[in-house]
Amino acid sequence: MYITDYELFEVPPRWLFLKLTTSDGTVGWGEPIVEGRSHTVVAAVEELLDNYLLGEDPTRIEDHWQSMYRGGFYRGGPVLMSAIAGVDQALWDIKGKQFGAPVHELLGGRARNRIRVYQWIGGDRPADVGDAALEKVDAGFSALKMNATAELRPIDTPATVNDAVDRIAAVRESVGDEVDIGVDFHGRVSKPMVRRLAAALEPYDPMFIEEPVLPEHNDSLAGIRQSTTIPIATGERMYSRWDFKEVLETDAVDLIQPDVSHAGGITEMKKIASMAEAYDVSVAPHCPLGPIALASCIQVDACTPNALIQEQSLDIHYNETSDVLDYLADPALFEYRDGFVDIPGGDGLGIEIDEEHVREQRGNVDWHNPVWRHDDGSVAEW
Repeated sequence: MYITDYELFEVPPRWLFLKLTTSDGTVGWGEPIVEGRSHTVVAAVEELLDNYLLGEDPTRIEDHWQSMYRGGFYRGGPVLMSAIAGVDQALWDIKGKQFGAPVHELLGGRARNRIRVYQWIGGDRPADVGDAALEKVDAGFSALKMNATAELRPIDTPATVNDAVDRIAAVRESVGDEVDIGVDFHGRVSKPMVRRLAAALEPYDPMFIEEPVLPEHNDSLAGIRQSTTIPIATGERMYSRWDFKEVLETDAVDLIQPDVSHAGGITEMKKIASMAEAYDVSVAPHCPLGPIALASCIQVDACTPNALIQEQSLDIHYNETSDVLDYLADPALFEYRDGFVDIPGGDGLGIEIDEEHVREQRGNVDWHNPVWRHDDGSVAEW
């Protein structure tokens, strides 16, 4: 068996799907994407497949990963690692189908029967979160996540801090103490503002604060962690085990959030999770993406003892034109019950993509994140 063909599909709301086909007709699906940079990732995937994989045995996944990562001399970064990630997911999908087993069985077998999930509320500029939180809890979710703030100046006003406190207070009042609330700083917050915000939010017991600073400032995380009792989470803009090494070695985080479509795929995410386990750090994979990425995450969650909770993008504010379930032949696979999702038992990634719908939607996408500006006209973090 060898790899014979591939197709790439840019689909709404902002996703990129890869279909990989072998000589015996086996098909594997992957989701290589950098949100807002899909054309760039298309070119990277084409280079990888044309230069390394067409005509090769798809089952040699580790060797292919090493070739794609090390063969180009320049390594890492969002574009290359996302391209590798989607190819890697498709290779695991093929391998599972070849052996008639879900991917998690090939990675050691289940460590759990289901994984807890959290639900997004609010939007990029969060508003009306109290009512939204109650609605999602009534729908069965036991964990929520929200953005802490809109754009912030490097040193902002007390009113800005109070606004953030009022929002999380409204959520906590709506849902009580038995629901977890993750608060995403989204890298929008400067170091001095992190200290002020964290201190102000502590009385409301967030489950974690996410990306309190940009990954360029990970060297400050250990100090931030020492200044607050709120667990520190980060990782969506970190792309390999080498990126995570520093934050683990310096005891800077409590929860890491690698993205299976950005951090080298299933192969790399499993290694990152195992590294974290040695440091008593939990894993909550980042996944505001489509069904292939979510299925890939859940396969890793299934066999990862330190997996804590899974992000998923159903009804997220980005999914205005299409949603996760739209591309599945059987949407019931991602039916959330009591705040959990069951581990799919089907072969490979455990899902069947509705290829007809994918082809119908192909090309109907042009998503780019906004460029925000402060009131003086300077660029703000989005």
